[in-house]
Amino acid sequence: MYEISFIIALILTLVVEITVLFIIIKKIFKIRKIQNSKLLFIGFIASFATLPYLWFVFPAFLDRLQFIILGEVFVFLIELLIYNQFLKLNIKQSAIVSFLCNMASIIVGLLIF
Repeated sequence: MYEISFIIALILTLVVEITVLFIIIKKIFKIRKIQNSKLLFIGFIASFATLPYLWFVFPAFLDRLQFIILGEVFVFLIELLIYNQFLKLNIKQSAIVSFLCNMASIIVGLLIF
């Protein structure tokens, strides 16, 4: 039931990455001007725009090692661009947010799956 695993992974990814996004933006970077509703929406978009590719597209065309490396690089870069463009973060901040959100998600995923 690969699709059920995907739904579980999507929910976990959303919870983990949006939580980390809020912590980084509000507590670490101390950016107050971004509304919570916008952070929630952009966090949802970032994860929802990348996770299906990681689960369904990359595995269909790449072997396991390529899929893991290229897939995670793809997710990191796309989410970096989303944070940069929609949250108006600079490239360094966007890279930090993307990296930390994805690392948290990977760690939780490895612990659960």
